[in-house]
Amino acid sequence: MMKQTQQSPKNNRLEGLDLARFLAFVGMVIVNFKIVMGAEGETGVLNLLTSALEGRAAATFVVLAGIGLGLAGLKGLDPTVSVTIKRALFLLIIGLLNMMIFEADILHYYGFYFLFGIFLLPLGVPALLGVLLGLNITFMVMILKLNYDAGWNWDNLTYIGLWTPVGFIRNLFFNGWHPVIPWLGFLLFGIILSRTSLAERATQWKLVLGGVIAFVVAEGVSAWLMGRLGQIDPELVLLASTAPVPPMPLYTVAGLGAACIVVGGCLLISDRLKALEVLHLLTPAGRQTLTLYIAHILVGMGTLEALGMLGEQTVAQAVGASLLFCFVATVYALIWARWFNRGPIEAMMRRLAG
Repeated sequence: MMKQTQQSPKNNRLEGLDLARFLAFVGMVIVNFKIVMGAEGETGVLNLLTSALEGRAAATFVVLAGIGLGLAGLKGLDPTVSVTIKRALFLLIIGLLNMMIFEADILHYYGFYFLFGIFLLPLGVPALLGVLLGLNITFMVMILKLNYDAGWNWDNLTYIGLWTPVGFIRNLFFNGWHPVIPWLGFLLFGIILSRTSLAERATQWKLVLGGVIAFVVAEGVSAWLMGRLGQIDPELVLLASTAPVPPMPLYTVAGLGAACIVVGGCLLISDRLKALEVLHLLTPAGRQTLTLYIAHILVGMGTLEALGMLGEQTVAQAVGASLLFCFVATVYALIWARWFNRGPIEAMMRRLAG
C-alpha cells in the first residue's frame, strides 16, 4: 500500500503550484514559438536565456503533473486509477489530433506518462527513485545500441514515418521530442514530491537550494566531460550533454533541478504575491494550461502563420510574440474564471473522464 505522508493541500500551496504551472506554460510557449518562427542560431543574452528554457519548462510541467497525480492518490488509490486512465486516454486522443498540426505535441506523451504512472503510484519513494534511475540507464543503453536519427530530418525537424506503427512507437519511447524513456521519470519525481511536506517553508527552501545545486552540478559536470570526451571522440560529447534532444542523464538532472527551483520558488513567494494582490491575476491561467496549450498552437501559431512569421524571425521577435500571447491568454483566463471554474478543455475532460 502507498504510504500517505501528507494531508490535503492548503489553498496557498495549491495557488503556488498554479503559479508554477503558469510559469512553465510561459516557458513552453517561448520555446515553441522560437522553434516555429525559426529563431535559431543567434548569439547574445536573450538567446542564451531562451535556450536555457528548452526542455526545462516542459520538464517542470511534467513534474507538476506528477505532483497532481500524487496528491490525488493520497485521497484514495482506487478512484484515482479509474479517473487517471480515462484522462490519459482523453489526453492521448487530443494529443494525436494536435499532432496533425504540431508534430512536437506533448499531450499524447502525457497520456502514456499517466498510464504508466498510475500503475507505479503504489510504489514507495525508494522504488520510484529506482525506476527513475532505471529509465535513464535504459535510455543510455538504447542510444548506444539503436539509431537515434532514425526517422528524423533534422534540417526541417520533421519525422518521416511518424504515423506508421514502427515509427510511432520509436518516436514515443525513444527518439521523439519527449520520449517515455526517460521522460516518465519527471512524472515519477513529481509523485515523490507530492509525498513531502510541500506546505512547509523548510521544504520549499530545500527544493530551491537542492534544485540550484542539481542544476549547477549537472551543467558543470557536463561542460567538464564534454571537453574531455571531445578530445577522445567528438561523437562521445553527446553522452554528457544537458540538451533536451537527446535527453541524456545529465539533462534529466538539470531538468529536475530546474523543476525544483520553480516549484519551491513559487510556493515560497505565493503568499507575498497574494498579499500584493498579484497572485489572483496569474493563477486562473495556471489552472487552464491544457486549454491554453491547445490555444497557443491553434490561435497563437495560426496567427503567426497568417502574419507570415513562421520562419526566419529573430529571437527578440519570438520572445515578443510569446509574451504578447501569454498576456492575452492570462487576460482571457482571468475573465473566463469569473464565470466558470474550469477552462473549456479541462471542463470537457472532466465531463468525459471524471
